Amino acid sequence: MTDRMRSLSRPTLFRPSVLCIALAAALQTGTAWAVEPFVLKDIRVEGLQRSDAGTVFASLPFRIGDTYSDEKGAAALRALFATGLYKDVRIDVDAGVVVVIVEERPVIANIDFVGLKEFDKDPLVKALKDFGISEGQPFDKALADRAEQELKRQYLTRSLYGAEVVTTVTPQERNRVNISFTVTEGSASKIREIRISGNKAFSESTLKGLFDLNDSGWLNFYTKAAIRAPSSMPTSKPCGPTT
Repeated sequence: MTDRMRSLSRPTLFRPSVLCIALAAALQTGTAWAVEPFVLKDIRVEGLQRSDAGTVFASLPFRIGDTYSDEKGAAALRALFATGLYKDVRIDVDAGVVVVIVEERPVIANIDFVGLKEFDKDPLVKALKDFGISEGQPFDKALADRAEQELKRQYLTRSLYGAEVVTTVTPQERNRVNISFTVTEGSASKIREIRISGNKAFSESTLKGLFDLNDSGWLNFYTKAAIRAPSSMPTSKPCGPTT
């Protein structure tokens, strides 16, 4: 008789606690994949495309001749998911043989940027690498989504509020993917009018005169050479008399 263990998928690489909760829940239900402890006759690995079988065996807390149990099976799932190499892992038990079935994460083959003008490509590639996204690394959609949001945030700091970023993942042969960040930057926001309310001691024109000016005109600091975020608006100079 074959007892099939429930397949457990890990939502993201950075939330191991969710996986542990799922494993605990599965263990408590018992009947779905509980097996009586037995002596291992053999261990097989299926589903590998790019990674080495040695990586799988190194993560297993049991060897041929050991006594296999549900607890060791759960520990094996945790260890394999922790490598970040696998999208899904399950374990089949059949007549004293453990079969580890893995579904590998696709590997990033290439990263490209389309429509990029405001930023240089090389610093962005380095930042993505620090973020966990680089050529040769396993692809994680959650990380790609976070990178897209971070890139949008960087455009906000340049006052490009209408900038749009679209991430495209294109499957390639041999379980690889290309990632493309397509950017529509738009134009930098400009100040059309400034109004000051609540002033009593000083006129509006006097207060406006305290803001920085340049040869281009009113508060035209939204340029590529010296763009400022809203949080870095120039502060006013002291208005009252000094003692």
